[in-house]
Amino acid sequence: MTELKEKQPNEITDAPIMISAEKIHPFREHPYKVLDNEEMDALETSILEKGILSPLIVRHLENTEDEYELISGHRRYYAATRAEITELPAIVHDISRDEAAIMLVDSNLHREHILPSEKAFAYKLKLDALSRQGNRTDLTCGQNGHKSRDAVDAEKSGRQIQRYIRLTKLMPHLLDLVDSKRIAFSVGVELSYLNEHLQQELAFLISLNDCTPSYSQANRMHKMMSEGTLDETALYAIMREEKPNQRERISISMEELQTYLPNGTPREMQDMLHKALKHYGDFIRKSHEQER
Repeated sequence: MTELKEKQPNEITDAPIMISAEKIHPFREHPYKVLDNEEMDALETSILEKGILSPLIVRHLENTEDEYELISGHRRYYAATRAEITELPAIVHDISRDEAAIMLVDSNLHREHILPSEKAFAYKLKLDALSRQGNRTDLTCGQNGHKSRDAVDAEKSGRQIQRYIRLTKLMPHLLDLVDSKRIAFSVGVELSYLNEHLQQELAFLISLNDCTPSYSQANRMHKMMSEGTLDETALYAIMREEKPNQRERISISMEELQTYLPNGTPREMQDMLHKALKHYGDFIRKSHEQER
């Protein structure tokens, strides 16, 4: 077994050395989620009982005397800090941040369980790093772009890589719905073309009606967005369309609501309905109390 030794300042080595946990910093824009769950509890217990069996991989941070950026081992690092372990075994690689980003992505990309959002941000991180390494300012379109995307993951085409990266344009709530499979991957790609405001309105309508758009609906939203014809009213109309898998619900037309709030947005109309129903409910309750 390799003997661990104390680190000397600025030493570069392929053998594990002990580094203070305070001097190791998680990789900025790390695309993979580190969660407090049962697996993390089990990892923490294992580290407390057996130590860190596989050293972390780190690199020297630029313009620092003795600070490191974590490349591989974020879950082990987090479990160890939870267990209040102050020194961690690590292998130091003398590489650039772009090289580190590619190493980070490649070491995690083909895990058994990886969420669409993790894959999306991982692909973007690697593509950006490849772009900077190639000294090209635009690798997302044209012939060079296709070649670069093809290099991100040997098992997927450049077109597939591009579709995953589109998911990084989704607001967090909609991206969570893709991760939980409430929204299909293909639907998420189409919705990624909506602007931030309309994504927020869509998330509100999904929560309100407990239903998600079909691919056909999402594709129409995408096309209308491209044409400049998608607004809150059009979004509301598309989401009101009945689908076979929708739950039974009370339906009120936009025309009926506009009778009471002519210039209101869907959100304002919903707020108005909530307040009106609450007021009426309070009235009924008081009436029943007076009759007793």
